[in-house]
Amino acid sequence: MENNLLQYLLVTIILFAGMLLYFKLADKYNIIDKPNERSSHNYITLRGGGIVFWLAGVLYAAFNLPESLYFLIGLTLICGVSFWDDVSSLPNKVRIVIHFLSISLVFYGLGLFVLLPWWLIVIAYIFFVGIMNAYNFMDGINGMIGLYSLVVLIALQYVNYQEAFHCGHPQGMPLRLQSPAINPDFINYAILACIVFLFFNFRKRAKCFAGDIGALGLAFWMVTLLIQLMLATNSVIWILFLAVYGVDTVCTILHRLYLKQNIFQAHRLHFYQILVNERKQSHLTVAAGYAGVQLLICGIVIYAYECGNEIEQWCIGAAIIMVLLLVYLLKFKKTDEK
Repeated sequence: MENNLLQYLLVTIILFAGMLLYFKLADKYNIIDKPNERSSHNYITLRGGGIVFWLAGVLYAAFNLPESLYFLIGLTLICGVSFWDDVSSLPNKVRIVIHFLSISLVFYGLGLFVLLPWWLIVIAYIFFVGIMNAYNFMDGINGMIGLYSLVVLIALQYVNYQEAFHCGHPQGMPLRLQSPAINPDFINYAILACIVFLFFNFRKRAKCFAGDIGALGLAFWMVTLLIQLMLATNSVIWILFLAVYGVDTVCTILHRLYLKQNIFQAHRLHFYQILVNERKQSHLTVAAGYAGVQLLICGIVIYAYECGNEIEQWCIGAAIIMVLLLVYLLKFKKTDEK
């Protein structure tokens, strides 16, 4: 235990040092985010602070090779092309190809090509690449992606340890301590990266933004964790750990399609953007609200998994989605009132 704490302390120090070094480089090479009419901020800020998630992934892989090799390659590919896009825009088709290639590495490393039929593989590709891009769409205000991800990671770690204690007993009482399905460090390193990033980002005037490298890199990490947990528990209910992001993203895409807008261009139609830009709520309040709602949903999902059968779980899941849809509809009411 003491060795783990020392290891986490060392990792945290390295992540802080890496961020400070990056700030100097970003300032020197003018890697900045300039606000425009579609932005939710009004000041120039360093871009690419999400490089901390790539650095955390490298540190984790350094202690856990060769089993983390495919994850590291996939993370490096997606962070590399995303950082390039942060500095100099890339065509959408180039980014999408890298997204699918990175996900392919995860699928191969976890054996999905053997475990699943081809049609489920196709659905998985579309679904998980969609999740990564949804994460990128939702990265628009201070504290949002870091705080939301921190909540989800803590919930994932809780389930990871609960599965270790309750494996195999019909009443859920522990028979013996099992090894967690996911290496706890794999989650803890991501948690540490979120904490370090939030130190610089969860402020009224953020020191840095995550950029595509942060949003997509962290999303890739989350997708890998979710797939591992789904395989370990033989349940897909854990996708509800991203329910708030999912409902906001899907509904906003549908709204933009209805308006005949290009969904790949910047906009201000997400619910969180309406709250910040139209309703004048603070970035930190809205970010904390999103994280708080997702924390509540995570608790409900965990309770449903531990206490209910599969039908009950999906009924609860459907109820969660319906409530979120109703909340999302308030976006239009508030906009009309204004």
